[in-house]
Amino acid sequence: MTDEKKKINLTIDGIRVEAYEGEMVLDAARRVGIDIPTLCYHPAIGPIGSCRVCVVEIENGRGLPASCVTPVREGMVVRTNTEAVREARRTVVELILASHPQDCLECERNGRCELQDLAMRLGIRESRFHREKEHKECDTSSPALVRDADKCILCGRCVSMCSEVQNVAALGFAYRGTDALVTPMFERGLADSKCVSCGQCAKICPVGAIHEKEEWQKVADLICDPDLHVVVQVAPAVRAAIGEEFNMPAGMPVTGKLATALRMLGFDAVFDTQFAADLTIMEEGTELIERLKMKGPLPLITSCSPGWIRYAETFHPEFIPNLSSCKSPQQMMGAVIKTYYAKRAGIDPDKIVSVSVMPCTAKKFECARPEMNASGQRDVDIVLTTRELACMIRQAGIRFQDLPHGEFDAPLGISTGAATIFGVTGGVMEAALRTVYEIVTKKPLGKIEFSEVRGMNGIKEASVDLGGTEVRVAVAHGLSNASKLLRHINETGERYDFIEVMACPGGCIMGGGQPRSQDPDIAEKRAAALYAEDRGMEMRKSHENIAVACLYEEFLKKPGSDIAHKLLHTTYESADEAARVSRKEAM
Repeated sequence: MTDEKKKINLTIDGIRVEAYEGEMVLDAARRVGIDIPTLCYHPAIGPIGSCRVCVVEIENGRGLPASCVTPVREGMVVRTNTEAVREARRTVVELILASHPQDCLECERNGRCELQDLAMRLGIRESRFHREKEHKECDTSSPALVRDADKCILCGRCVSMCSEVQNVAALGFAYRGTDALVTPMFERGLADSKCVSCGQCAKICPVGAIHEKEEWQKVADLICDPDLHVVVQVAPAVRAAIGEEFNMPAGMPVTGKLATALRMLGFDAVFDTQFAADLTIMEEGTELIERLKMKGPLPLITSCSPGWIRYAETFHPEFIPNLSSCKSPQQMMGAVIKTYYAKRAGIDPDKIVSVSVMPCTAKKFECARPEMNASGQRDVDIVLTTRELACMIRQAGIRFQDLPHGEFDAPLGISTGAATIFGVTGGVMEAALRTVYEIVTKKPLGKIEFSEVRGMNGIKEASVDLGGTEVRVAVAHGLSNASKLLRHINETGERYDFIEVMACPGGCIMGGGQPRSQDPDIAEKRAAALYAEDRGMEMRKSHENIAVACLYEEFLKKPGSDIAHKLLHTTYESADEAARVSRKEAM
């Protein structure tokens, strides 16, 4: 809020509250320590006003309005805990429970379910109502997500997130009344919809109606197989958030504890995806320099975010020639593990199970893409989300918060600060600029941090002087912002040389597989953790990574070499073209 907005004085439960014009009663109440319960409201999408759990009484007002969509007024007197309010909330929740499956022990959200928590808070031990609802089979068609319509409470969070924040609109409401349903168009499976697997819907679903396709139990079983060599890599954003799963303060980096926990789980080798992030900068930076010299196709657009790649293939295929041919760090690491590491360690690649821990559900979709096997093996075999790894750690009885500091295994565990900031919006751009600037100018950077591409603004722009050549760059996070930027380029012809896009608002720190949070400042806190870790690292530029330099010397020759292109690069095609090829092959 800014001081320019008109101040409003009101009273909530006898407390005098100073608010601002346009602010909702819910926000004003929470600011003075009054926690009005909600179910459909989420700070990532704003008020919906459909569930009616947040109702309040307003003196001289009519009915019981929803506080999340009721603006404050001068002199307003609000009561949040009257008998009528409590009874209304209980009735709403009981009506939801009346048709909700009573299979909490089988549910992925058991113990972490907002509906379950709300029922406990309101003292509901049994429901006065019961309603039969038509059973719907679980939709497991997506490689990334599972949708269980039986558990859906019609709060509308996923629909708002998918349509308004991500500009995908893969989910929507169908039918009315007791037949109402949230579903992809024509009740198809997610795999047959426009879904890009970003998982933002799963992150804000209050119940178990949509969640990641869990594979952590499978990984636990594979670790126990003595004939297999199970290795793991972990992404930068995971270390900025997994501590929240164990009640640690948000924004606390836990890199050392994470390495220790992975080793205690029994993985045969523990690697850091940040090594491959540095490798990505060497390949993508070389690609940018070559495109600048050859005048195209520009802008070069980053390809590290698989949700963004799928969005481009589906909604903006005209920009496919602009996408970097570089695989994401996850897939680069997978290819290196199945080739360089396997040879170095003397292990048959057939015996290696390559697991990654990612903040992103779209990584599950990415590793299943048919082209991700340039080594002759799947680059990555299994992807776990941050939440899934937390489940493994809890099951193993590991007290994460008490763990000592550990290290990742060399050489694929050595990285720089540039790789760390990959996890936050603007980080890939900043990491690339640190390296490209020094390669092109052959001069050390005077100021290593590019503040112009930092922050949570949806679209950021900057100009960088590379030895007399002005390079125009842009950063977009959240798919609606990406679409806005691409439409602007199409409509105006404005020139950019390099663009970073992350599918998730805030970047990977806010990925669909990260710990669920309703803290409106959570993105800034997680970003601060990564920036702090970057500042504390000895090496802060990707081209300074001695392990990556050794990989080129021993195996890849140089950035952009034939073998580097074979293992570390790929191609993309429009979703429509891929569907046509698939139909033709099926005939």
